[in-house]
Amino acid sequence: MTDARLRRGRGSLAFAFLAQGTAFALLVTRIPAIQDRYGIGDGLLPLYLAAVPVLAGLGSLATERLVRRVPPSRVLRWSQPAVLLSLLALTTGREPWQAAAALCLFGLAVGALDASMNMLGVSLQQACGRSIMLGFHAAFSLGGILGASLAWVGAYGRLPLVVPCLPVALVLGPAVLAASRWYVDAAPAAAPGGRGNARTSAVPFGVLAPLCLVMAFAYIGDATVANWSAKYVQDVLGGSEALATVPYSLYMATTLIGRTAGDRAAALRRRGRGARRNAAGRRGFRPRGRGSRALDRDGRVHAARTGAVRGRAPDLRRRGPARCGRQRRGRRPAERLHLRGLPRRLAARRRTRRRLELPRGHAGADGARPGDAGVRPVVRRSTGPIR
Repeated sequence: MTDARLRRGRGSLAFAFLAQGTAFALLVTRIPAIQDRYGIGDGLLPLYLAAVPVLAGLGSLATERLVRRVPPSRVLRWSQPAVLLSLLALTTGREPWQAAAALCLFGLAVGALDASMNMLGVSLQQACGRSIMLGFHAAFSLGGILGASLAWVGAYGRLPLVVPCLPVALVLGPAVLAASRWYVDAAPAAAPGGRGNARTSAVPFGVLAPLCLVMAFAYIGDATVANWSAKYVQDVLGGSEALATVPYSLYMATTLIGRTAGDRAAALRRRGRGARRNAAGRRGFRPRGRGSRALDRDGRVHAARTGAVRGRAPDLRRRGPARCGRQRRGRRPAERLHLRGLPRRLAARRRTRRRLELPRGHAGADGARPGDAGVRPVVRRSTGPIR
């Protein structure tokens, strides 16, 4: 898969996220106006709003089975216009049953749209080899700010509900259809042995259950802010229709900041981890922090950290001062003093060990040599002090 195709697929998918965020914001920020238009009471309003996430879940489950036969890009291509058309139908109806039908269509289309969009996003992330999913959700947040701003214009100017939604459907609908030609589906993974339809190993549901619970509670909080913020500001706090659209804009602005910085932080963390790993492999020291602890008290290099042979002192006659000089920068004063004379102390200890070792080729009294099996080397003891 070429880089140009990945870039086009990433841009077209980000535009789909932006269009979905715009359409969703136009719905949730004008819930009080929709309630007044259809004459829905406060007791029935939670039923209307609860139908959307329930049907969205059913739409996602249906999409899971549908993508086994149809590519996710095709599901996304036709579910996005369905969302825009259902939003347009919701703002033009008059009877409560029309509102119920429009919300049911909106919920099913949103479920298929969210499932297919995230499937394509995960496949693109695997193809790129780095984190890009938060960037797609940042595009959704940007679309939410755009949709809430259009809703504020309609509420401030006391325009009909259809006025902000009609240009969105007429502009974003054809644009999304045109951009759908660049969607990138996941390449089919070939199973070992040449069988492409072999089942791969799946993660047990018990492992994913805690994560699913966390996501469910997070979704409840997100849906509460999205669906009830406008109603709370207008009915409980006594705000105007225009002011009721502002909390969702602020909420999307905060998510935009976090989602924009998420992929960048992941990339910097991964880059820094690779740099530290490469530097540690080249030098035998940690690139930052207490690098002098790679040597034990006898000047021997730890094999677990540097791969060197334990018991052999590193040769720092050529590279020692330069390497240790780089390590001194940014250290505490005690560590800088400890590293300053490190090459000289290592050379002295190496000379001492060479003086204590038995000379090569020297045989014992019985003719055995230190290299023979079962024979321990005889160490020559010195009576004088060791410097």
